[in-house]
Amino acid sequence: QVEESGGGWVHPGGSLTLSCVGSGTTFSDYSVGWFRQSPGKERELVATRDWDGRKTYYSDSVKGRFTISRVNENTVDLQMHDLRPEESAVYFCAARKWRPITTHQAVPIWGQGTQVTVSP
Repeated sequence: QVEESGGGWVHPGGSLTLSCVGSGTTFSDYSVGWFRQSPGKERELVATRDWDGRKTYYSDSVKGRFTISRVNENTVDLQMHDLRPEESAVYFCAARKWRPITTHQAVPIWGQGTQVTVSP
């Protein structure tokens, strides 16, 4: 089980940090991915971190502005800077044991999502 927190409203150019907290398992065995979805659009992969920390991935649109990191055994954060209005979406945390996350398919564990709104 995973649960997201940290969403909210922010001005364009602002920053937010989302947290994904795992429970009921050894969360450090899991690759973690952050996805986002806005109304009428496909779920988009934003960033991933492999279970062993050796690899991270960022979509081109967020590279250089977002950072995914494990802050403790049960928590993986997504730091987001210079946010843009088009990045308003529900952000989801997902986890997969001992396998990388490359798409939303074959990912067994999902959180409920947290809303991020970027507007003046």
